[in-house]
Amino acid sequence: MRTPRITRPVPALAGVLLAACLALAGCSAGGDSGEGSSKAAADGAAQQQPGAGGAKADDAKSARRAPRLGPSAIIRTASLTVEVKDVPKALDEARRTAEDAGGYVGNETTGRDEDGHEHTRVELRVPTAHYDDVLTGLEGTGRLVERTARAEDVTDQVVDVDSRVRSQRASVARIRELMDRATKLSDVVSLEGELSSREADLEALLAQQASLKDRTSLATITLSLSETPVHRAAADDSPGFVDALSGGWHAFLAMLRWIALVVGAVLPFAALAAVLALLWVRVVRPRLRRGPRSAAAAAPAGPAAPLPHARPVPDSSAGPGRD
Repeated sequence: MRTPRITRPVPALAGVLLAACLALAGCSAGGDSGEGSSKAAADGAAQQQPGAGGAKADDAKSARRAPRLGPSAIIRTASLTVEVKDVPKALDEARRTAEDAGGYVGNETTGRDEDGHEHTRVELRVPTAHYDDVLTGLEGTGRLVERTARAEDVTDQVVDVDSRVRSQRASVARIRELMDRATKLSDVVSLEGELSSREADLEALLAQQASLKDRTSLATITLSLSETPVHRAAADDSPGFVDALSGGWHAFLAMLRWIALVVGAVLPFAALAAVLALLWVRVVRPRLRRGPRSAAAAAPAGPAAPLPHARPVPDSSAGPGRD
């Protein structure tokens, strides 16, 4: 009798054990990977925080290293019209104010009107730092009639001119170096011409730079001082009897001046006409009269022509039969 063979599920058991091992290995790997990822994240955050602090520090350093812009270049001008009681005294006070501020007096014009009142116009140059103080001091010399102030920002122009000056100086220096190295006469001549041209451009830029520096460092104040009211009231505009009389007198004097001018212009021609008339009467006319008489006296005397006889008038007293 044949005994039945018992089959053992060895492959199936091996597969189950292998699956279980893989599952356990996966769980342990997952845990390790999770811990590693968390550590990496923490390290990355820790590195990111110092990096952020470093970026802020770099920004601060770059901000500190950034070039600071200089003060704005502004051209300041002002015009004042002030009515004062004593023009020379007010002018002396204005000069003293400008000189105390470190400035000086420029152009000055002084005159008198028809009524004998003195008026003057003076130009003051004062440092821009004391511009407002000087302006306030000048306004207090009398009654302020008019004030005009102007400020022009020329910072861009100043920066541009300074940059062009530096570039032009470097260009001139390069041309001079080339001249020192040149060996041919033709090269020296061409370089001298180029050097002269660039030096002329440099001088023009330097003059422009000096002008901008003078105009931005010193403000210009034009002060007009007068003893007479500049603006009259509206009631004073209506003319009166005295104004009409004064206007008529001025018109009469103007007419006399014009008449004198006309007489003065016509007088040379009248004198010439008088001289010509005198020559005509004294010289030319007597000769013209004397000419026909002398011609008649010089003509020969001929036989006298017979005089005509008149016919006898018939006598009306005689009758018709009387002859």
